[in-house]
Amino acid sequence: MFQFTKDCIIGVELLDREHRHLFELMNSIVDMINNQYIPDRYSQIKELLQELEDYAEQHFSDEEAYMEKIRDPELIIQRSQHMVFRNKVRNWAFVDIDEFENQLAMLEEMMIFLAEWLYQHIIASDTMIGKLPPLEEWMMKENIFEFSEEYLVGNELIDREHKELFRLIGKVNDLVRDGVDASQCDEILKILEELKDYTKFHFSDEEEYMESIHYEGLEAQKRAHRAFVYKLESIEKKEMEEQPQEYMQSLVEFLLGWLINHILNTDKKIPT
Repeated sequence: MFQFTKDCIIGVELLDREHRHLFELMNSIVDMINNQYIPDRYSQIKELLQELEDYAEQHFSDEEAYMEKIRDPELIIQRSQHMVFRNKVRNWAFVDIDEFENQLAMLEEMMIFLAEWLYQHIIASDTMIGKLPPLEEWMMKENIFEFSEEYLVGNELIDREHKELFRLIGKVNDLVRDGVDASQCDEILKILEELKDYTKFHFSDEEEYMESIHYEGLEAQKRAHRAFVYKLESIEKKEMEEQPQEYMQSLVEFLLGWLINHILNTDKKIPT
């Protein structure tokens, strides 16, 4: 049986209570697997799936609301991980469990997935809630990949190109959000290559404009641009293949964070 131990406690009463309930759901799966006297578990599994789906919606809503309140920097990655959980539970709803063997196989898959979730998400991620410095304001948006008015610098060409960079990074995130496996790496790398090419194109246009107005911050901009391009050119394909989800989440967060901070704190200083 799975025990809710001290290392699972994060110190927020509501969230700890909801986490404890997830352990209870885990143990109900163990009971169903071990009980050999139930000839048909169909109804029980369907009820369990509904409870898991309800749990996900309620708990993730509570957890994300709390993290928003304290501007927790793990909010972005937590939202992504929560979506993976939701999608997994929803996919189970379409599995054929009419036969006893399929029921048992599904219960075992559920137990393995939830066990990994318990120890990778709760202990590795949730226990960090409230322990890190607060997020910047832009990170609190529900859709952080949306190019909004606050990112406009006043130059039509630059603004249009910035919007396209947001779109491309968001396109990568769309693939990462639902969970990444090794089979998707080639597709993601293709989009990243497109992002790298467009980034170079944009930086060239931006630097050409700064040269035309004799902008004194040009050299600093060039250094920042080179650092960003280097990040795109030094993607570790081996690490991406070994830990695709973790690697890509980290990369997407870096790319978007760099772009937004660069626009807000550097590009907005360029005279238009």
